[in-house]
Amino acid sequence: MNVKGIHILTVALLLSCRLVAADAEEGKKLFLARCASCHNVHKKLTGPALAGVDERRPEEWIIRFIQSSQAMIKTGDAAALAIFNEYNQVVMPDHPDLNDEQVRSIIAFVKQEAAAAPKDDAPFDRPGHLTPSLMPLSIYNFPFMVAYVLLIVVIILLLVFLVNIKSIEKKMHESNGPES
Repeated sequence: MNVKGIHILTVALLLSCRLVAADAEEGKKLFLARCASCHNVHKKLTGPALAGVDERRPEEWIIRFIQSSQAMIKTGDAAALAIFNEYNQVVMPDHPDLNDEQVRSIIAFVKQEAAAAPKDDAPFDRPGHLTPSLMPLSIYNFPFMVAYVLLIVVIILLLVFLVNIKSIEKKMHESNGPES
């Protein structure tokens, strides 16, 4: 092979790598717009986790299922029926407007995401030491508990006092007798 052939081969390899990257990038956009509400690459949501879907089913089957899952279920496809029944017969919307290449780009994105190890990081900082919202009685909340109990006692005494005032008022009204 001469130098010119090596250059052509190198350019062809670089272009094919660029096409695969573009497919995964387009697939990511399509996945987020069309699939992410029900699917995740690593977790089951409304639909199955999609990591390894290319190993479980042939690519042509995946393309047909994405484009018209209900038609496959109605024709009695065993794998389509199994998925449909496993996920409580939740209907996956058909996507007949997606062409084969767009579906392949979604598959490429899923493969790319599945190859990357799932991140265990939360999108927020995990708390360090958790404190219960109901703390047992301790030196730190004892003054609050004393104040709370005293408040309850004061409210009860106030209610008793108000009831007694009402009865005293009633007795005074009776002792004065009817006024003419």
